[in-house]
Amino acid sequence: MAVTLDGKLVVAISSRALFDFEEENRVFEQGDDHAYMALQRSRLDTPATPGVAFSLVRKLLAFNDDSSDAARRVEVVILSRNDPVSGLRVMKSAAHYALPIIRCTFTRGESPWRYLQPLKANLFLSTHLSDVRAALQAGVPAAQVYPHSAHASQRYPQEVRIAFDGDAVLFSDEAERVFHAGGLDAFQRHEAANAARPLPDGPFKPLLVALHQLQQAARPAMRIRTALVTARSAPAHERAIRTLMDWNIEVDQAMFLGGLDKGAFLREFEPDFFFDDQTGHIESAARHVPAGHVVSGVRN
Repeated sequence: MAVTLDGKLVVAISSRALFDFEEENRVFEQGDDHAYMALQRSRLDTPATPGVAFSLVRKLLAFNDDSSDAARRVEVVILSRNDPVSGLRVMKSAAHYALPIIRCTFTRGESPWRYLQPLKANLFLSTHLSDVRAALQAGVPAAQVYPHSAHASQRYPQEVRIAFDGDAVLFSDEAERVFHAGGLDAFQRHEAANAARPLPDGPFKPLLVALHQLQQAARPAMRIRTALVTARSAPAHERAIRTLMDWNIEVDQAMFLGGLDKGAFLREFEPDFFFDDQTGHIESAARHVPAGHVVSGVRN
């Protein structure tokens, strides 16, 4: 039988999103990749410390209750600009933490986004802005990981907690464009008038669908908890909720903050990851939780 990733939740992730390679990256950015390779070679037997997305990956992999490839519900693939020698340290680090990651691609400086399509990836996490832009343009949910984000809380070991912004992330930027052109009053009027009409799909709807399907098939020991965290307020909340109803997808929490700073609310929710299209919101969130920039919509 042919090997396939069909029906699985596939997460493609760069090495710097999974592990803390910031010291090594500073050497790389000096322009001498041979010095970088030599440094990584000298540290082959030194496991890298966990990075921003480590908690998310570890918890998602815990949904696999069977080691056989066919039975795995979640597949995590390293998709990295690293060279193969440096990639060896990445894979040895994954093995050190008992992360069952078996697939990897290392491109030595070239953008790896083209491999997302054959992987049928549901999510791509990378620190490289250009790779994230290319992935989103190709229709793959993707976010630029902020490598200096706070790491996830350890309080929910049996629960994957993910928070999403609404407009330009779960939903299209249709309403965001109205706000951008006409201000808050025009936005509120538009959303109240269109409350019964579902918002068009945003770039991260496919990920939300895949998470919903994973939750439906999950073993009792692990579960997923999702939150919508948006600057919307009443009466614009109704269209967002009705859109999720139309998709037949439930989120566990919804926060309509009316422009309040999201960081403090995310600190209390304690997600393993938060996705937003606005850098200001990501910078606020990153002080408290793992965060990534979805380079989508009119603001980008």
